[in-house]
Amino acid sequence: MPSPVFSAAHTAAPAELALPQHAPLVAAIRDGLVESVHYGSAVAVSADGSVAASAGNPMAPFYPRSALKPFQAVAMVRAGLELPADLLALAAASHSGGSIHRDGALRILELHGLAPTDLGNSTDLPYGTAEREEWLRNGGSATQITQNCSGKHAAMVATCVINGWPVQGYLDPSHPLQQLVLETVIELTGEEPAAVSTDGCGTPLFALTLAGMGRGFGRIAKAAALDDGSPEAAVGLAMQHHPEMVAGEGRDVTTLMRLLPGAVAKDGFEGVQLVGLADGRAVAVKISDGGDRARMPATVQLLEALGLDTEPLNGIATAPVLGGGHQVGRLLATDFLNSNPSTPDNEAL
Repeated sequence: MPSPVFSAAHTAAPAELALPQHAPLVAAIRDGLVESVHYGSAVAVSADGSVAASAGNPMAPFYPRSALKPFQAVAMVRAGLELPADLLALAAASHSGGSIHRDGALRILELHGLAPTDLGNSTDLPYGTAEREEWLRNGGSATQITQNCSGKHAAMVATCVINGWPVQGYLDPSHPLQQLVLETVIELTGEEPAAVSTDGCGTPLFALTLAGMGRGFGRIAKAAALDDGSPEAAVGLAMQHHPEMVAGEGRDVTTLMRLLPGAVAKDGFEGVQLVGLADGRAVAVKISDGGDRARMPATVQLLEALGLDTEPLNGIATAPVLGGGHQVGRLLATDFLNSNPSTPDNEAL
């Protein structure tokens, strides 16, 4: 049954919905002309959780989508889930659907006497382009194991078995597992969800501010740096040591964690990006139109604003704009922390 919050929002007329006051974060430049602009909100938080820099409306509630997965994984470890590091990273993943991801999800199930039929996530083809094409060439179709959240769902049903909780109905918001996830989210972010919905894969989803999301990721990354034996440290270290399981080869989140030691990074559908740093600082981005291509340019801009050396990230901080097969421009972050959003200027980009 939909939550009361969802029901009210779903039936509201557009004029009744509060629209976040976003700022221009990323522009596509074609031969010196701004062709397209992605608006959004962004925030960098200090180690104490305070806002260090921001643009747009970072205190408006947004759904983190799959960027919620590290929090969900922390909750499961708190509930007694013990997995090899590569499989724990997969529990926090939006994986590409390659063989290591599919086999990993199956391993989690087998370790706990479970089968794919115990999963409650939606079916889908592999998320990665190469992985999807290979799967189709071999006669594959949409399944729950190939869906990008299968590692998380396998870990969820495994956590149920460990605790003697019913596997059937594990996606219900009233289930003990989902109640623990909610408690963990509140603790790590320091805020109560502003709304509750259901994610694409079927799990409960909580609306949070970008500042709150950033605080949570900062806590996970700092715990990993301290290696303090906490569930937060376990999840953060697993993601850092196995970034290929969190996303996949050729994915920008995997690349970022390889190039930025101590970082814990996770993306989410509809243009969400979270990065926690070893000292407890963090950045969070929401692209208003959900455009995936704008996530990383804005994220790298924020990391640079925190004083990080982002030169190693140049390869994912922009993207070429093509004309006739040749580069005629590029995707660039605006100077959104300093410029006047009402007067975009090509030279200020």
